[in-house]
Amino acid sequence: MEEESEVGRESDLKAAGAELLPDGRRGLHLKGWKIESLHRSILTSLAIQEWEEKLGTSHLPEMVFGESSLCLSHVDSGVKLHYNAFDALKGWKQEALPPVEVPAAAKWKFRSKPFQQVILDYDYTFTTPYCGSEAIEPNQGKITSENSCFDLQWEDCDERIDLAALSAKEPILFYDEVILYEDELADNGVSLLTAKVRVMPSCWFLLLRFWLRVDGVLMRLRDTRVYCAFNDKAKPVILRESCWREATIQSLSSKGFPTDAAVYGDPSHISQKLPIIKHKTQRLNIPG
Repeated sequence: MEEESEVGRESDLKAAGAELLPDGRRGLHLKGWKIESLHRSILTSLAIQEWEEKLGTSHLPEMVFGESSLCLSHVDSGVKLHYNAFDALKGWKQEALPPVEVPAAAKWKFRSKPFQQVILDYDYTFTTPYCGSEAIEPNQGKITSENSCFDLQWEDCDERIDLAALSAKEPILFYDEVILYEDELADNGVSLLTAKVRVMPSCWFLLLRFWLRVDGVLMRLRDTRVYCAFNDKAKPVILRESCWREATIQSLSSKGFPTDAAVYGDPSHISQKLPIIKHKTQRLNIPG
């Protein structure tokens, strides 16, 4: 289901120097940034075939919002952060995790497609290591053709995202959530990738979340948080924090947590109870 975007009060937007995007587009211009979300319908059958060919697979999630995206562009530096389903599924294909074993093995052995049956010998959960896409856009601000060919690099760092700043009572100028893909695992759980953005007068904050629940078997949460405090410098300071959590239902049950899938409809309710598998904080290195 498409989430409703939220736009701040006109007085708050004006006080912060923000301008909404024209022509009914979702997003705004603020402190040298253009932040825009796109909500589009799921891929058509023809587009699905094209994606399968490009990705080298015969499997895609039930609902792929292939033209939906979240994009944050910094005009002076040309930096563009982009969150989309295609790049996320490229990550899924490359990681190629083994399929999760489920109790109802016979039921899960096959998935029907027109005129064929496909053995579930692939990662049907569509788990992705994707943390986002980044690029330098040519012909933006001060960017030149000489340095536009450089790849942006995320470097490990000890800095942490300022959670105190995020909890400060600031007006929200813009908020939106974009679903990139979703699969209900043949009514045996959920696999969901979403991107959320929140823009305040002092900063923007983004959460890219992959949430997996295989009923009776496993829960997996892969969160990527990205934060940027506004400044007047030509190069923004962008921090990214990735945290992967995972636990079997059996291990949670042994600690006294309920096993009923209905309890875990919202990953926020269980996230802190899942052990951390991987965690790192990085800073974007912008050339120039």
